[in-house]
Amino acid sequence: MGISTSGTMPQAWRGRTVLADRREAIAGLRSNDLGSYRVAVLVPCYNEAVAIAKVVADFRSALPEASIFVYDNNSSDGTAAAARAAGASVHREEHQGKGHVVKRMFADVEADIYVLVDGDATYDAPSARPMIQKLLAERLDMVVGTRVHREQEAYRAGHVTGNKVLTGFVAQVFGQRFTDILSGYRVFSRRFVKSFPVLSGGFEIETELTVHALNLGLPVGEYDTPYYARPEGSASKLNTWRDGFRILWMIGKLYRAERPLACFGLIGLLLALMSIVLAIPIAITYVETGLVPRLPTAVLSTGLMLLAFLSLASGLILDTVTRGRRELKLMAYLAHRAPGEERQRGQSG
Repeated sequence: MGISTSGTMPQAWRGRTVLADRREAIAGLRSNDLGSYRVAVLVPCYNEAVAIAKVVADFRSALPEASIFVYDNNSSDGTAAAARAAGASVHREEHQGKGHVVKRMFADVEADIYVLVDGDATYDAPSARPMIQKLLAERLDMVVGTRVHREQEAYRAGHVTGNKVLTGFVAQVFGQRFTDILSGYRVFSRRFVKSFPVLSGGFEIETELTVHALNLGLPVGEYDTPYYARPEGSASKLNTWRDGFRILWMIGKLYRAERPLACFGLIGLLLALMSIVLAIPIAITYVETGLVPRLPTAVLSTGLMLLAFLSLASGLILDTVTRGRRELKLMAYLAHRAPGEERQRGQSG
């Protein structure tokens, strides 16, 4: 006769069981065993025929148990054929932009662990396994590969400065959790990927991934990984100024959407200060003479103060809406298993 232990197991036994399961999982990670996990390497590509074969070969060597998916984004140089010849599963996304490609990959690919990496051969494939181990052992939802420059040509000065400025800005607005928010090398849990609503269409996707994790307070980590120069004949698609402004604009939109009270409250404060500055001389004149000689200025000051109160009211209303959206995101996130639970599910099945 079977005996059900659900709800009747003593708390101490339950605690010992959980600890034993975690020790077993960590022991498996230390032995580099990922066989019970479905690992997917996702490679978005646009005109990377020179580098894509090396990327596929390197990750095939570093993660032989993984499935490698290359998503071609309207390349004209034979990227898809090169990736297919290297042994990758090749797909096509016609909407131009890295954000659109990532959205398609996250929707299409089913796995327990996702490795997202650019197809330009600048990231270190052997770092993928310790990044996965960190994600599983610490039960994280995202591990960002923090780039450590190994070659002078790997990172242009403008990109270094821009990355520091944007990282500092995000830290001030959303909290200090990352040192390289623009890294294209990341490892995700299934519950992060399947609950993340991709909104951006271009290179802003890395910023959106970072802000999503910070806004929901998800468990995240970083791992230092070498960063190399592109292979000879390969050109970067990133424009320092154009894409830098697009990323900054995305941060501003995310700030407005995720911190509406602070955003509209600041706007209201600025409008109120302008109104007060305009009203002070009018008030002094009225006290001294009993007259309001500059009626248009008085009307402008009144209008600015009304706009200030409207901005504050808008911020309060949108803050309530944002809390509801955040709760829905968390519910979608919690609907999936935590990192590492897939192993236990596979063993129990």
